[in-house]
Amino acid sequence: MTDEAAPPLLAIFVGGAATRMGGQPKGLLRAPDGRSIVGRWRDLAAEVGLPSVLVGDARAYAHLGMDSVGDEVAGAGPLAGLVGLLRARAEGQSIAVACDMPFMTAALLRRLACTESDAAILAPRRDGRYEPLFARYDRARVSTLAERQLTDGDRSLQRLLRDAGTQDFILSDDEWPLLADWDEPADTGG
Repeated sequence: MTDEAAPPLLAIFVGGAATRMGGQPKGLLRAPDGRSIVGRWRDLAAEVGLPSVLVGDARAYAHLGMDSVGDEVAGAGPLAGLVGLLRARAEGQSIAVACDMPFMTAALLRRLACTESDAAILAPRRDGRYEPLFARYDRARVSTLAERQLTDGDRSLQRLLRDAGTQDFILSDDEWPLLADWDEPADTGG
């Protein structure tokens, strides 16, 4: 982050019906440190100096008192959340993250926020696939492309990242596990 530029906005994607979790909102699951995963993300953002917002249907998170942005089109997946976010954000960059990553560190979040890059999107890639929900998006260069893709009915974030000319955000072998997410009850160790 440079002194002239506003810090990126941390956008915590909370959409999804959590059907694999029996309807329990994944962001309210308790991380190993005892905080809810969304509360943990909010704290990490504050530690790094980033404003934060929830993206998607955030009713289950109202008690946290966080601002939220709705999906551009209900039920259209994370691309609709990204379009809603980019439309709501007047300028600058946003870091999109999944609400179900309980192991993230402030150091890795800071590195993504502060890495110098003029790319439209900066995201890790492994085995030919990008991680779209641990990625930094430049609103000015991604918004129109994302809106067009959503209008065309193509919900693929992988396609958006390929078409936008995403720059790889290189992670070490020790950093990849920090992106692990909880998709099913067995993932939580409970």
